[in-house]
This record gives sequence, structure tokens and C-alpha cells, in this order.
Amino acid sequence: MNMDSNILDVVVNVKRVTKVTKGGKRFSFSAFVVSGDKQGKVGYAIGKSRDVSSAIAKATAKARKHMVDISLRGRTIPYPVEGNYGSAHVILRSAYKGTGVIAGGAVRAVMDVVGIHDVLSKSLGSANQRNVAKATLNALAKLRRLSDIARLRGKTVEEIMKGTDVNAQ
Repeated sequence: MNMDSNILDVVVNVKRVTKVTKGGKRFSFSAFVVSGDKQGKVGYAIGKSRDVSSAIAKATAKARKHMVDISLRGRTIPYPVEGNYGSAHVILRSAYKGTGVIAGGAVRAVMDVVGIHDVLSKSLGSANQRNVAKATLNALAKLRRLSDIARLRGKTVEEIMKGTDVNAQ
């Protein structure tokens, strides 16, 4: 955790980039960071620099600046959702309390910073960590609250919930 009011930063990956010049090789680094407050806000960014620590610092600052809200339902997501980014494809499903985060690498990092404790996930296609993380964030961005859906349809929450157990929500 860092100083900024309970914001958690996770470095998903760091890449070393080599530029070959007349005088030899020049190394630089690019860091991919995901930041979140564990309450439904998340942001991501890439930072580039000649050394690792300043690349991470740049990415962290940018990720915190560009955070967005995600709709959650308690400790999980409200309904199954799929996200794509490039050839990365991520499927997320809500899970019962106590299931935990069933996810690998980049998806797990995003779930941790968002504050999702119970979720099932499957990553298909690309194994590139940056693209998988972006596909996960694309899926989470598709989630909507029940009140938002009701407002879009011009109905009340009760009208939409008719025929279902309201307490099960």
C-alpha cells in the first residue's frame, strides 16, 4: 500500500527494451501498473524510462490519475461478463462467498486492486499479460448497476426485479 489513501499498486510486468546504436546498446524499461482502492475503483498505465524504478513511478502516477469506477455486488461481480483486447479474451463469472479469486497472473492482479474477493475467470487467446489485464478491465467496464439499467429502460428497480427474489440480490 502506498501513501495515497489506501490505494494499492500492482506491477503486472516490466519489459526491458534494447535500442542498438552505433556506440553499442541502450537499455530502457517499460512498466505496466494496475492501481485500485479495493472499493471498485481501478486504473492502469504504462510508464517508460531508462531505469526500472522511475518507469514504475511514472506508470503508478498515470494509473492513479486515470481511475474508473466498477460496479460490484458485495464481494463479487453482479453477472457473467466477457472482455476482449486484441486477441486476449477473458471470461468472468460471479461466485459464492468463500470461493476466492480463481484467476491467474494479470486477471488476479486486477481483481485484487478492484476489491473483488469471489470470482471465477478464464483467460483465452493471448497470454500477453498487458493484453489480458486490458481485456479484464474491458470486461469489468461492461458491468452495470441495477439502478443504472432501470434508469436506461425508464423503469423502477422493483419493475425489473418483478418475479425474482429481491433479497437474493
